[in-house]
Amino acid sequence: MRRFAYAAVCAAVFTLAAAACTQEVPLEVHGTVERDRLELIAESNERIVEMPVHEGDRVAAGAVLVRQEAGTAQPRIEQSRAALVEAQRQLADLEQGPRPREIDEAGAALAGAESELQTAQSEYARVAALVSRRLLSESSLDQARARRDSARATRDAARARLELLRQGTRTEQVAAARAAVTRAAAALAEVETVAARYTVVAPRAGIVEALPYELGERPAAGRPVAILLADGTPYARVYVPEPLRAQFVAGSKVQAAVDGVTGRLQGTVRYVSAEAAFTPYYALTQKDRSRLAFLAEVTLDDANAAALPAGMPIQVFVPAAGR
Repeated sequence: MRRFAYAAVCAAVFTLAAAACTQEVPLEVHGTVERDRLELIAESNERIVEMPVHEGDRVAAGAVLVRQEAGTAQPRIEQSRAALVEAQRQLADLEQGPRPREIDEAGAALAGAESELQTAQSEYARVAALVSRRLLSESSLDQARARRDSARATRDAARARLELLRQGTRTEQVAAARAAVTRAAAALAEVETVAARYTVVAPRAGIVEALPYELGERPAAGRPVAILLADGTPYARVYVPEPLRAQFVAGSKVQAAVDGVTGRLQGTVRYVSAEAAFTPYYALTQKDRSRLAFLAEVTLDDANAAALPAGMPIQVFVPAAGR
C-alpha cells in the first residue's frame, strides 16, 4: 500500500514537472535605458572662470558649459587683429592708387629739384670761371661740382617718383598685399581657434549629467570638465544569454517594456557584440555555454520612449517571442 502511494506521488510530481516544462514562458532579456554620453574635455589647465549651467540642466546645442581663462591667448588675438588691420589698410592704399594730392606733391618736388639744379649749375660755372682766373682754389671747384651732382641726383629721383605715381600701383604689389592680408587673417583664425577651445560648449542638446570641477579650479588638460547626456533616440543596453544569441540579429525588430510606460515599446537591434562576457568560450561545455552573455544595443525608436531617462531598467523580448 505504501509502495503504491509512493508511486502515485512520484507520478504526480513528474506530471507537474512535465507540465511546467511544456508551459510557454515569455522569453526576455534585461538591461537599462541609455543615452549617448558625451565627455567634454579641457584643452588646457587654465583656471575655470565661468560655469553658467548646473548639473541636471537641459541645454541647447552651442550653449556654454564651462569657460576657462584665456591666459596668453588674448594678447595674441589682439596682436593678430592689429596685424590684419594694418595689412588690410596697406592693400586698400595700393588698390586705390596714388591720390591726386600725392601726384601734385611729387610734381612740386620735381620743380623744386630742377630749380636747385639750375642754381647749382650756375654756381658751378661761376666757381669754374673764378678758378680759371686763379681767384679761387681747386677745392672750391670740387665743392661746387659735388653740389651740382647732388642736385642733379635729387632732380632725377623726384622725376622718377612722379613717373611712378603717374603709372599707378603695379599688379605685383597688389598681389603681394593681398597675400599679406591672407596670411594675417589665417594667423588670426588660428589664434582664435585655439582661444575658442578654452570655452566648452554643448555639441548637442541634452542634459548636463556632471560637472567634475568647481569654479576657480584648474583642471588638467585632457580631463573631462562636463559630461552631457545627449537628447535624441534612447537605446537599451542588454545582455543576451547564449541560447538566445542566434535570435538577436542586427536590424531585427523587438519589443520592450519599461515600468511606468503603458504598453510595449518598439525597437530595433542595432548592435550585438561578437565576444561573450565570459571567456574562453571554446573551453566551455554545452551546459556552461548557456551562462554566456553577449552585450547588445537596441534602438528605442518608439515615440513613447523619447522622454525616458537614462538608467531605467528595461525588458527586451526575444524577437521570436515578441511577435
